[in-house]
Amino acid sequence: MRQTPIYYYSSSSGLVRSFAERLGRPVFNLAEREHRLGEADGPWVLLTPSYKSGNDRNDTVPEGVLRFLASDVNRRRMVGVIGSGNRNFGVHYQRACRVVAARSGRPVLFEFELSGTPWDVEECRRIMAELDEALAAHDATARDENPHDDTAARRD
Repeated sequence: MRQTPIYYYSSSSGLVRSFAERLGRPVFNLAEREHRLGEADGPWVLLTPSYKSGNDRNDTVPEGVLRFLASDVNRRRMVGVIGSGNRNFGVHYQRACRVVAARSGRPVLFEFELSGTPWDVEECRRIMAELDEALAAHDATARDENPHDDTAARRD
């Protein structure tokens, strides 16, 4: 079964990268130009941190995430959002993932603080495995309904 990849943004602290890499699935860092300027080849999940600490005029969504989401293809293929945050940010905790989810109409799949706990990693793995199963079932149904249309299995 295909594992839904996670595209994430991680600063030099590496907290989000650490979490993403512990999920045991394909991950791509949007801080790297080649990924930020590319396009996902199928359904994918965004993992974004929130950096805002109280200035309502600052945009909390990292620039690398905004650039990746500038692509119509990437926006269309995104199936969910995971957020990393710091509770010290108060009302801005998890703001980036919640803003992206609201603007895109995609669900927030999971939220964790900083680099996450072992429980957070296991829970997110479970959620992602359920998502993989749901996407596989959807693709199988689409193929059954359109057996001669090979584009039915691709979720754009």
